[in-house]
Amino acid sequence: MKPQKHSAALVIYNLERTQFLLVKRPMDDDRFPGYWGFPAATKKTEDEPWEATVARAAKEKLGVEVEILKLLGEETKDRGEYELTLRDYEVKIIEGQPTVPQDVLGMTQYTELKWTDDTSEIEKSAAEGSACSNIFLTSQKHE
Repeated sequence: MKPQKHSAALVIYNLERTQFLLVKRPMDDDRFPGYWGFPAATKKTEDEPWEATVARAAKEKLGVEVEILKLLGEETKDRGEYELTLRDYEVKIIEGQPTVPQDVLGMTQYTELKWTDDTSEIEKSAAEGSACSNIFLTSQKHE
């Protein structure tokens, strides 16, 4: 059996729910170099609660605190050397302003962020196999 990874991605809308936050992965990223997507983090241990992973992703990737509004979906993908189960959570920022990169060693740090209503970047990463982008696009069809 392959090693398992469990990750949570954050979908954050502006107050008017007209735009969502995207982050750009660094060019040395192993899976999606230079792609735009949603901020995410992998569970540190299998026992780490999803809520803790979401809170850590918000703090360590964006420098904010968030509240989970709802689970948008889950997808499992074979990544060759491991199997990834990823969940997209819609969250609301309750403290702070998102900024990248954060000064946290040992994890992917994003190079840019932007608020947008354009899904073309998400469609591009979904076509390349991005689970968080695919879940987001699927959830949009069901709203």
